[in-house]
Amino acid sequence: MYRESLKKLPKIDEIMLVLKKKGILEKAPRDVVLSACRSVVGNIRELILSAKEDDTNIHVPPLDEVTDTVVERIDSLRRYSLRRVVNATGIILHTNLGRAPLGKDALERILEVSCGYSNLEFDLEKGKRGLRYDHVQKILCELSGAEDALVVNNNAAAVLLVLNTLASGKEAIVSRGELIEIGGEFRIPEVMEKSGAILREVGTTNRTHLSDYEDAVNNNTGLILKVHTSNFRIVGFTEEIGLPALVEIAKNTGIPVINDLGSGCFVELDRYGFEREPTVQEVLKTGVDVVTFSGDKLLGGPQAGIILGSRYILEKIKKNPLNRALRIDKMTLAALEATMKQYLNGEDAISDIRILRAIIEPLADVETKAKKLLIILQKLCIEGLVLTLKEGFSMTGGGALPTQEIPTMLLSIKSPRLSASRLDKRLRDCEVPVIVRIAEDEVLLDLRTVDEEEFAFIKEGLQLVFAEDV
Repeated sequence: MYRESLKKLPKIDEIMLVLKKKGILEKAPRDVVLSACRSVVGNIRELILSAKEDDTNIHVPPLDEVTDTVVERIDSLRRYSLRRVVNATGIILHTNLGRAPLGKDALERILEVSCGYSNLEFDLEKGKRGLRYDHVQKILCELSGAEDALVVNNNAAAVLLVLNTLASGKEAIVSRGELIEIGGEFRIPEVMEKSGAILREVGTTNRTHLSDYEDAVNNNTGLILKVHTSNFRIVGFTEEIGLPALVEIAKNTGIPVINDLGSGCFVELDRYGFEREPTVQEVLKTGVDVVTFSGDKLLGGPQAGIILGSRYILEKIKKNPLNRALRIDKMTLAALEATMKQYLNGEDAISDIRILRAIIEPLADVETKAKKLLIILQKLCIEGLVLTLKEGFSMTGGGALPTQEIPTMLLSIKSPRLSASRLDKRLRDCEVPVIVRIAEDEVLLDLRTVDEEEFAFIKEGLQLVFAEDV
């Protein structure tokens, strides 16, 4: 049976001839088309060979069907994989959806800097080679109060670089309760191992005393590391040592203290009714030697790892050969500089940076948006579609404010023609995918993470979904 089925497989030359007549060979290089043909036929051959020997229902697609599959594969190569989506999940800093959307100024700067040459590593005043870090060093230091600044490609890289520079072959003291794992299996102990630092755990999961740190200091201690616990909290019978006390140990021993903040926040969110999240400025005022944080979390900029602190220590870090492997490019620098300039506007930065705006937007304003979208979708007059507004909660995400629920308004969508899971899948298949959440067999759009300019994508998506279902 295998042999008979294999004999029916279309030959590569036959498929190529049909593709030539259809003009497909003009859409992609011949080698690419040929590879697609072989891959499609190879997949069919594997299915035949994996079937039971006495199976009389082995399906061998005819020539036209195989050709269509090849055409679809070629067309898929021409479609972009990385695409814009509408985040209607209510998770503001959604790692899987790209975290912080960039502002208009940042996008304009990326375009301007990238469409031609730039002074990336050229000092315009001196007319000779310069440093790429200089483009953001001054503004980062002015806004934070740090002596010096360095930017690498993400916060994991920042932590790795600092540890490797200051504690390779030496002990790094960390409280056991701060040995965290965040998204993507990023684990502090494993990053420390890769950096060459030797992990020295102190305290217990829920309680670490000052004496634990003091007793751990020895001649082979490279640094003391304090880690923001990101997306979890330990409550109840707990104790942890704050930065001021650790800085005091540093003064007495000469051992540097490093604080991995994770989400670098420059705005006092507790003024808007949220949990107290330490700002970069107040952390640096404690006298800590180095602070690291992400550029694309509460800062609201591009993916980057920002290192601030002592000029003496930063100079060491900059000279580390590993720094070159972790450095950022001109587009990231352009976006970060533009984002930081927004903070020069003081309180106006809240409205200029989308992430911050989404976090503190009053519930009444979110409700107003929800009602506008409800009216737009009702006018589509889709048969059987049930649209309802209901209250709910959003989350900050990205390891920031992990226990804080943010009141929001949800737009519920139900249809007798499509289950919630099928509707979810159809919305993800749209030209601009709409990413939602599902609860109790209804699709929910959280308006806290949706801008009004994105209403058109949702409207067009629903029109297409139910047009296909007719």
